[in-house]
Amino acid sequence: MATVLAFHAHPDDEVFLTGGTLARAAAEGHRVVVVVATDGLMDAVPERGAPRLEELRASAAVLGVQRVAHLGYADSGHGAVLYPDPPDRTRFVRADPEEAAERLAAILREEEVSLLLSYDTRGGYGHRDHVRVHEVGRRAADLAGVPRVLEATMPREVVARLVKLVRLLRIPFRFDADLVRTAYTSRAAITHTVDVRRFVVRKQAALAAHRSQVSGSGRLAPVMRVLVRVPAPVFGWLFGREWFVEARATAPDGTVAGIFQPAS
Repeated sequence: MATVLAFHAHPDDEVFLTGGTLARAAAEGHRVVVVVATDGLMDAVPERGAPRLEELRASAAVLGVQRVAHLGYADSGHGAVLYPDPPDRTRFVRADPEEAAERLAAILREEEVSLLLSYDTRGGYGHRDHVRVHEVGRRAADLAGVPRVLEATMPREVVARLVKLVRLLRIPFRFDADLVRTAYTSRAAITHTVDVRRFVVRKQAALAAHRSQVSGSGRLAPVMRVLVRVPAPVFGWLFGREWFVEARATAPDGTVAGIFQPAS
C-alpha cells in the first residue's frame, strides 16, 4: 500500500479537486495525508484556533484521510490587493519558497510519501496561493525524493461548461470570462482521469463540512450552498470525475484511469 499526500492551498480545496480521489485511495487501503499551506484566515488566529482547520479535519474524516497538517501560513487573499501580513504569521505568497518547500519536504520524508498530489502550473484559476502550491510542491518533491507528482486540475473545456450552467441557473457568481478561457489545463494535456462516482456522497458530505464557507458571504458561497443541497446523482454528474497532469510526463495518447499507474 502506498502513502499519498495531497498538498492544498486552503481548507475546502481538498474537496473540489481531489476529494473523490482521496476517498477512493483510502477505501483501497492506502494511507492518505492532507497538508494545507494556509489556514484560510486573512487575520490573526482567534484564541479558540482557526475554525476552517477544524472544518478541514471534519471533511478529512469523511474522506478517510488519516492525517491533516498545516504549514503555518496565512491566506494571501485573491484579487489585486495583497494585504499586509497578520501579526502572528506570514501570508503564504510572501513566505520564502525554499522555507515552505522544506516544511513540506519534512512531512513527505516523515510519511515516506510515494505520490504527491499538487496543482497545475496555473494554480487552476490563478489564485496566488494556488500558483505557489504548484511551485512549492514541485520543489518539496525534489527535496524529499518523491518519485511521482500528479498535479490536480480540470479540463478547461469542462470549466467553461460549468460556468455556463451556473449562469443558466442564475446562481450569483462573479468570474472573469477571459480567465475561464485560460484557466486549468487543456483536455489534451490531461494524463489521468479518475472515476470517483462511487464516492460522490462522501465528497458532497465533505464539502458540507466546510460550514463557514457554505453559509458565508464569499465569492463561492452561493455555488457551494447549491452544491451541498442538490441530489447526489446530480452532484455525481457534476463532480464524478477528477483530473491530473503527471509532472514530467509526455503528452498522453489517452488518459490513465487511476492515480497509482504512471503516465507514459
